[in-house]
Amino acid sequence: MLETGVDMYSPTMFQSFQLNIWSCSIIFVVIAALLIGGLVFLLCLLRLYVYLSTGVCKSKASMKGKTVLITGCTSGIGRETARDLAKRGARIIMACRNVEAASKLKDELVKETGNTQLVVRKLDLSSLDSVRDFANQVNREESRLDVLIHNAGTAETFNKKVSDDGLEMTMATNHYGPFLLTHLLIDLLKKSTPSRIVIVASELYRIATLNLNNPNPTATLPAYLYYVSKYANIVFTLELARRLEGSGVTVNCLHPGMIDSGIWRSVPAPLSWGLQLIIKGFFKTPEQGAQTTIHLAVSDELEGVNGKYYLDCKESSLSSGVSDPAKGKKFWEISETLAKLKPTDPKI
Repeated sequence: MLETGVDMYSPTMFQSFQLNIWSCSIIFVVIAALLIGGLVFLLCLLRLYVYLSTGVCKSKASMKGKTVLITGCTSGIGRETARDLAKRGARIIMACRNVEAASKLKDELVKETGNTQLVVRKLDLSSLDSVRDFANQVNREESRLDVLIHNAGTAETFNKKVSDDGLEMTMATNHYGPFLLTHLLIDLLKKSTPSRIVIVASELYRIATLNLNNPNPTATLPAYLYYVSKYANIVFTLELARRLEGSGVTVNCLHPGMIDSGIWRSVPAPLSWGLQLIIKGFFKTPEQGAQTTIHLAVSDELEGVNGKYYLDCKESSLSSGVSDPAKGKKFWEISETLAKLKPTDPKI
């Protein structure tokens, strides 16, 4: 038998129950707000660190009277490199696969900088025939070449592709095409000494290795091969520097940083969703990413510097594996075969 005197469902107890729920809700909201606010604050601090630690090219050097060839300059750091060099008065050969996009950028830069010495030329680095056609045109039309910037690059995630030459597409575009192009333009560079070659590599080489027993890895996951191609870029730079020593042509490579650029557009959903948050929060802008390329191309302090690796406009160290001269010599010989160098081609 229930005792009377206290009604377990009285208005007082119901109001107390509502108050407890309301109090818990407020506490939950406050905690959530503190966590979100703390996360936003942390993200802002990290973004500020990226901004403050980013190297900036401080050189005011004019490039008037000099000719610069930039591959892949319709977007990302290539676009910003072209913009900066156009402002400095350089004659720029915009070597791009997408001629329409390159022509549109050319018109934009001419209007912005007043520099009319910009020309667009068709170049598909994944095609050895295209590389030869392009090089023949440059050698025929140009009287000098002061700076060759190997900027173009491609990255796939899962989609395996093979070029018309039978080469894995990432390695063809990022290494074998530039390797051939360098050979075909080397005489023009030597004619224009002191001249420079700038190769855009990446710190991501550290998570890869170069398998000399499988230099054309058509069955390997393309996402990994991007890192391999960056490893190849550095090996190529160091061996090229050794071969060019004393020629008046210097070559250096660089890590531009992790860039918010078009190279990540091939990453499929849902991987791209989380990646975009990381990119927008922590990656450099293309303008920031172009600074080290510009530094190597124009700075007087780089005159005569050869075979070095730069990060944020400062010289940086390399792993012992990527710096191995024996590996560099062997890979060079392999590349000569895969890039289909001919006995009549210029020698390096």
